Amino acid sequence: FCSSTPTLFNSGTLHSQLSSCYLYYVDDTIESIMLRGIADNAFLAKWAGGLGGSWTAVRGTGAYIDGTNGESQGVIPFLKLHNDQLVAVNQGGKRKGSGCAYLETWHNDIFEFLELRKNTGDDRRRTHDMNTANWIPDLFMKRMEARQSWTLFRSNQVKDLHELYGQAFEKRYLEYEQLAEEGKIAGQKIEALELWKKMLSMLFETGHPWITFKDACNIRSPQDHIGVIHSSNLCTEITLNTSNDETAVCNLGSVILDSHLLPDGNLDHAKLRDTIRMAVRALDNVIDINFYPTEAAKRSNLRHRPIGLGVMGLAHALYVRGHAFASPEAVEFNDEAMEAIAYYAYEASSELAAERGTYSTYKGSKWERGLLPQDTLDLLEQERGVQVEVPRGGKMDWAPVRAKIAAHGMRNSNVLAIAPTATISNITATSPCIEPTYKNLFVKSNLSGEFIVLNPFLVKDLKHRGLWDQDMIDNLKYFDGELKDIERIPTDLKAKYLTAFDIDPKWILEAAGRRQKWIDQSQSVNLWIKTPDLKTLSHMYRQAWHVGLKTTYYLRSLGASNIEKATVGVKKEMRGAVGEGAAGGQNSGDAGGSHSSQVTGHTSHDPLITNTPFSAAGAEVTVPPMAMNGLTSQVTSHTSQPAAPAAGAKRTYTAAEKTACSIEAMRNGEACEACQ
Repeated sequence: FCSSTPTLFNSGTLHSQLSSCYLYYVDDTIESIMLRGIADNAFLAKWAGGLGGSWTAVRGTGAYIDGTNGESQGVIPFLKLHNDQLVAVNQGGKRKGSGCAYLETWHNDIFEFLELRKNTGDDRRRTHDMNTANWIPDLFMKRMEARQSWTLFRSNQVKDLHELYGQAFEKRYLEYEQLAEEGKIAGQKIEALELWKKMLSMLFETGHPWITFKDACNIRSPQDHIGVIHSSNLCTEITLNTSNDETAVCNLGSVILDSHLLPDGNLDHAKLRDTIRMAVRALDNVIDINFYPTEAAKRSNLRHRPIGLGVMGLAHALYVRGHAFASPEAVEFNDEAMEAIAYYAYEASSELAAERGTYSTYKGSKWERGLLPQDTLDLLEQERGVQVEVPRGGKMDWAPVRAKIAAHGMRNSNVLAIAPTATISNITATSPCIEPTYKNLFVKSNLSGEFIVLNPFLVKDLKHRGLWDQDMIDNLKYFDGELKDIERIPTDLKAKYLTAFDIDPKWILEAAGRRQKWIDQSQSVNLWIKTPDLKTLSHMYRQAWHVGLKTTYYLRSLGASNIEKATVGVKKEMRGAVGEGAAGGQNSGDAGGSHSSQVTGHTSHDPLITNTPFSAAGAEVTVPPMAMNGLTSQVTSHTSQPAAPAAGAKRTYTAAEKTACSIEAMRNGEACEACQ
């Protein structure tokens, strides 16, 4: 188990702000906008808090302002203020401030909201540093799939819509549509499918806004008796109530799944139970010893005492068990493992309640009403009127846990949330949260610099089969760790070590649906797409809705260009547009082309893929860790893969090329390609 980054950053300091996530709510007044939306968030960001909040209540463009007899400019200018505040107030000087703004799909500023991360347009109405997310009601998804219309409203004229969900929301929404038809309130009728297409196109172009589902979050919430979930958080895994008086807080930590397997690959239940009991106690302790930057945060956390216990190392656990990520066995293991984690986590919180007392708003909660998260899938299906495509039931006997909760209550209003663990998974040498392997070989960048990530399980399997040699190393480098084009690798290993962009999204979503069944909050579910295709995107996010996911996180996509490798111990031939460019043509800088140069020397010996996301396009961009010190750049920008390693004709090098090549080779301890 490892606590989250803010806990590691700030433990033992004079201001021990140990919480990861803060969720806020901005009301439709200038006081709320400036105090809750700007000032409070600055205090939270100062002490390393990640921010997520709802801006739906702020009236849209053109709405009447009673106090000044004027017309509103809408929510966009205030989001620009929030963006600049995040830039100005970083997280304790340790990393950049980060936040996410949520807007519900019926808000009349939704189209401008979708374009906030675009690189073109009026920069005063762009938020290049702030994340955004759609807060989508089920009614929109149903109308979109039925190819029906959708109506946009000014939030000050439909104030209760943001507070309603499920069938109550649908009933009230229809009433407001009727009022708009009669001309009594403002309403803009559009095609739901066109708005959906715009959402998906912006998601692919900019990586934002993310897709999250309002009704699933609220209907399945254990705290539905005491308020409304108006948004998720920065990383979409926290679903807690917010209000004018409360800023929701969550303290996070993650269990290392691959450390809780027996030699035969089965779950070590005894060890898992011990770890989770310790973890839940530790996270509950954080609530009491924490430094709270605002009173609204302190009030909320002490009242409800939510925690977010997550998991990391899923990909490593599947390797140990011998399962491919894209397989029915992997989906079943997701179900089995998450059930066990939920079982022991809810049990631990109940045992803490027997020792320390229940949280103050326990009475009336779903916990007290005998409803556990797995029981609420049927509630969601009933309210939605559409089947939730997740198998019910599990392998464990839940009667003892139900009995403990009935007898002692719960110490924490919420217990489970799977957060992204990019930093702490590095610290603990495991795979990030519940994600598939990004690449078998790549260069990762963070605040500490750049370092090579090589899949140790792949190396072990290749050594076991006698396939680990210099030729294999060169091929892995050349193909960026992808195995499908390396003929020597057996088919079963290619399937086992399939990487994120080659895994069919249906497997990722089906596994996520199985986990969500047991989780009382949500999970940071990244989705991966290799080539841009609106139809594929639509199917992915519709499946996410149909399997009952509460939220999704980043859409990861590949860059269109690749890097020519010049340091592997194999010969390469020039072909295609790059070869033509060398002779003067469309891609030749000398001929007035696009200035994509041919390879003229050595690059670093490191693998040439980084998993740093390209923020402007939400894409994974292939950029090498350059250490050229003024030498000629070796980037090629043609969109197809370079030629496969071949023992073809030897290139002719100029004297200048040989000099540059040999100097760089000596610096890197390599053999000079020009001299081989």
